Amino acid sequence: MPIRGHSLHHAKKSASHSSSCSTSLLFISLLCLASLFLVYSLFKSSVSPHNHQNLQFKRSDSSGTPILVEPCDYSDGMWIYDPSVRSAPYDHTCKEIFKGWNCIASNKSNGLDIIKWHWKPKGCDLPRFDPVRFLERFRNTNVGFVGDSLNRNMFVSLFCTLKRASSEVKKWRPAGADRGFTFLQYNFTIAYHRTNLLARYGRWSADANGGTLESLGYKEGFRVDVDIPDGTWAEAPSFHDILIFNTGHWWWAPSKFDPVKSPMLFFENGLPLIPALPPHVGLDLVLKHMISFVERRMRTGGIKFFRTQSPRHFEGGDWDQGGFCQHLQPLLPEQVEELFSLENNGTNVETRLVNQHLYKALQGSDFHILEITRMSEFRADAHPSTAGGKKHDDCMHWCLPGTTDTWNDLFITHLNNIKFQN
Repeated sequence: MPIRGHSLHHAKKSASHSSSCSTSLLFISLLCLASLFLVYSLFKSSVSPHNHQNLQFKRSDSSGTPILVEPCDYSDGMWIYDPSVRSAPYDHTCKEIFKGWNCIASNKSNGLDIIKWHWKPKGCDLPRFDPVRFLERFRNTNVGFVGDSLNRNMFVSLFCTLKRASSEVKKWRPAGADRGFTFLQYNFTIAYHRTNLLARYGRWSADANGGTLESLGYKEGFRVDVDIPDGTWAEAPSFHDILIFNTGHWWWAPSKFDPVKSPMLFFENGLPLIPALPPHVGLDLVLKHMISFVERRMRTGGIKFFRTQSPRHFEGGDWDQGGFCQHLQPLLPEQVEELFSLENNGTNVETRLVNQHLYKALQGSDFHILEITRMSEFRADAHPSTAGGKKHDDCMHWCLPGTTDTWNDLFITHLNNIKFQN
């Protein structure tokens, strides 16, 4: 009996000890899981695809399963000259290239050299995308570019690259687009929606019967409805699976929106905003409303990009003041800072100013940022310049083939990374 009693007591003690151990183990397990979740969350936010610092993926040789590689900041790098490059992803005979951007056909002195410069990010690579693989991967997909003529520059670059891989194309204008094409073999549609401010705007003149603005002395200007999207793209979010937006150049354009003779006059809910707002405040309001509009209207699973500002390279004055861009090679870092630093407040200062507004507006949204500014700031050599066919140097748009081809390499690299992450 004592032995049995001792055994029973030992059994109870063992059971109690076992229960205590189980509880402790459960608590430790839960604690570990919570810690892992916290670390994962912090890691995920630090390399969010909504930043321009993106994860890279590669496929394992055996199973084809995506393998995570360290983050890459594609905006930090340098342009490397490769004299062995003999061809671009398309040639100057692509009919969609606007005549003023066709630097090879217009015999720009360095037109053939522009394509020999390759952007090399620090610590990783930015490969040229394969158009056939891209079309295969994104079958039955609609891609829309929404913005000013710099987004058309990028749109044309992508179209010409894809056209070389698949020539069976239908031309049309989907969802109010300025121009568009469907690659019939893949049911892949690409379109460009022209809009200068993203918001609806048009000429405004004083009413003879008077009004709020009239009482303040305004006689004419441009009415900008900050909460109404331009009709050219209002239907784009419900049609496209992938959208790439830009705005910026027209917001710092005194030759178009003269602050005295033809100022921007901002309206919200159909009423003028008083006191009248300066353009940079109007830009913030437009971005807030347009980002919200897109997030409400975008089709399920849609991917949204906002491209950062494309830099101009005017020296010696603005475009209408005899400004020029006659470089034949990319700029050195110190030359870049001289042209674009906010402290110098030079002709091209709007490049970084616009980006400040974009980054602020996009915080907390589910837009992905396509950061092309830094790599493009070096490329003063890659504009049409005097070969653009205008009365002034074109130091704003880009030669095609040229720099915007690299933008599309970056765009498609991000798309592939997002697809892997999902």
